[in-house]
Amino acid sequence: MGSSPLAGIKVVDLASFVSGPFACSLLADLGAEVIKVEPPAGEGQRFYPSTLKGESRAFLGINRGKRAIAINLKDAEGKALLLRLPRNADVLVENFRPSVPARLGIDYETLKQAYPRLILLDSRIRR
Repeated sequence: MGSSPLAGIKVVDLASFVSGPFACSLLADLGAEVIKVEPPAGEGQRFYPSTLKGESRAFLGINRGKRAIAINLKDAEGKALLLRLPRNADVLVENFRPSVPARLGIDYETLKQAYPRLILLDSRIRR
């Protein structure tokens, strides 16, 4: 893995459903260490219909090569844990609704101050 193009790069994946998780799986394919953050009950795509008993092929396909952690972002302890993850990361990917990042303290302005070298990828269009 040491010779992979993205070896040594750490990514925090807060994205759900297809586009964000798939992008992060491509980063993992290229050697990045990707940490998938899910709610305690699991990301919604885990529950898509599948021919595998108890597993979603769609979820497995777009989350391959990642490590996972369940964090309850609705409580103070979970938010505190979330805010520690970017400390050692190079990239954070999220696709929350527009009001959510600021509420969690992971909006661009906050992260840029705390972690100036962190790259933030989100789904919002800025004009």
